[in-house]
Amino acid sequence: MIKLLSHLSFVAITSPDVEASVEFYEKQVGLTVVDRIGDDVYLRCWGDYYRYSVVVKPGAEPSLDTMAWRTSSPEALEEAAKAIEAKGVQGEWFEGQGIGRAYRFVGPQGHSMTLHWDVEHFHATGDDASIYPDRPSRRSRHLGAPRQLDHVTIAARDVDAFVAWYTEVLGFRFMARTVLDEAPISVFSVLTTNEKSHDLGVVLDGSTRDGRVNHYAFWVDQREDLLQAADVLMENGTPMEYGPSIHGIGEQNFLYFREPSSLRIEMNTGGYRNYVPDWQANTWKPSQGSNNFYRNSAMPMSMTESFPPADGPSATEEGVPDEIKDALLNPYAQHGRG
Repeated sequence: MIKLLSHLSFVAITSPDVEASVEFYEKQVGLTVVDRIGDDVYLRCWGDYYRYSVVVKPGAEPSLDTMAWRTSSPEALEEAAKAIEAKGVQGEWFEGQGIGRAYRFVGPQGHSMTLHWDVEHFHATGDDASIYPDRPSRRSRHLGAPRQLDHVTIAARDVDAFVAWYTEVLGFRFMARTVLDEAPISVFSVLTTNEKSHDLGVVLDGSTRDGRVNHYAFWVDQREDLLQAADVLMENGTPMEYGPSIHGIGEQNFLYFREPSSLRIEMNTGGYRNYVPDWQANTWKPSQGSNNFYRNSAMPMSMTESFPPADGPSATEEGVPDEIKDALLNPYAQHGRG
């Protein structure tokens, strides 16, 4: 089978207050608005090669509207759609903003994914152009602004089943997982489409609400940028939810905070690059520091929250085994996830 996917290209999120979220991304994170189409706002990081990497859409709750992946070729887009439909999942073809003909589907555990090949590349002009020919625009004047979109981490009721489906059908590489010390329960896994440690994470979800997301992440060049970003955010009244610290899995430095909708955002940097074609995923234990390798601080309980919130009749945890509920709470409070 040909390689189907190349990388994560954008995330589309919903916010009850689009303008509040957009203002936050512009003034505190350092993103730039490139388009407003209807009620949707399109933003980019200074180093994103395409026209946009984040779309903020109106919605009653904070959520992931879709995660978009660029395929490796036009032929790969057709093959990916065939592979998905061969598994009994029916998607839809549509014309996307700046991405041309695209294919959108909802996976087995309710997560929307968009696949596309065509894309509008970004080339800044005038004062925004970079003296580096390979950069799409000059470095941001905003201290600690992220260079580009990095990954998205969704929440799934069955982590292993999610990994199995996406590796088999779309060719994601399975890189590592965390299994509890106390019981053989998978609580976290990472997948990638390229040499990064991951561009798709999966955390265990104790609710019955489909298609939830835990966070999405931006990349900064170095740890000092991450610390400066934390400085800027805190000076502007945005508290840090978790970090700065370093993950064991992936070896990235991390920092978590919330945007006005309450959706969680991560900034990270560092980490390894893996080109091994026959890589075998290692199994970590929380006691090894899979989330916080230094093992010197407890992850706040708020980090177990995913989006949309698990409330209402469609999101009850009734019927979820007690051991799963305990797995979501106690071990995370002690060691955490990546």
